[in-house]
Amino acid sequence: MTRSNHTGRHVDGYNLVLETAFDGTTVTVVRRQVQIAAHRCHMDGERLDGFLIAVNEAMTNAVRHGGGSGQLLLWRDGVLLCQVVDRGPGFDPAPYLPPNKRPQASSAGGMGLWLAREMADDLRIHSDAAGTTISISGAIGAGA
Repeated sequence: MTRSNHTGRHVDGYNLVLETAFDGTTVTVVRRQVQIAAHRCHMDGERLDGFLIAVNEAMTNAVRHGGGSGQLLLWRDGVLLCQVVDRGPGFDPAPYLPPNKRPQASSAGGMGLWLAREMADDLRIHSDAAGTTISISGAIGAGA
């Protein structure tokens, strides 16, 4: 999916409703911004709670493993699509997302992506030497 640098722009049918940078000191503030934007898009209750858990885990991973900071883009169409982008060294996500089972926790973590996948309607990861993009989708209400 193409990304835009201007909030409010439409790309591939999606409207960019939030774009912001974050680091370890601003994860909580950005998570609250996502919560407010998602609520305005008629996402609430357990669906909103799960979406926020997934977004928080992706941002925390970007800070912890992806260079200390990242960019968050929140798009709206029939769903909310949150992209968390970092410029870390990249990684193989397969060991962290084993099909149909919970991964083994380690001293380096290992449960965040699995938890994010469990909480989101859909979670996709693109990772290479230039960085990682985690895309998290969640359904929104009909009034959006």
